[in-house]
Amino acid sequence: MNQQKLPNATAVLVLGIVSIVGCCCYGLPGLIAGIIALVLYSKDAKLYMANPTEYSNYSNLNTGRILAIIGIILSVLYVIYVIVLISTVGWEAMKDPQLMQERIKDMMGQ
Repeated sequence: MNQQKLPNATAVLVLGIVSIVGCCCYGLPGLIAGIIALVLYSKDAKLYMANPTEYSNYSNLNTGRILAIIGIILSVLYVIYVIVLISTVGWEAMKDPQLMQERIKDMMGQ
């Protein structure tokens, strides 16, 4: 009995890793990569559940799913952080470090 690899297991694993790394780029690349990884995971999980003895690399698929979930959570938290930061100090302060320091000092009451 010759086991074959799941078609998207490696892609899910790579996209899961990219979703964690991508959360540092304002969260959007990590969010997109994580969602794509979960969609690919669901397709391969259906194949695996239909005939588990036919496929050999379910552990890569499952690891990619876990990494994608972690990446999505981190990306969502980072997007929320950026939105709160922009709404608190303003878009102009995001571009000018000196203005950012002044607004933070004003908020701290100094």
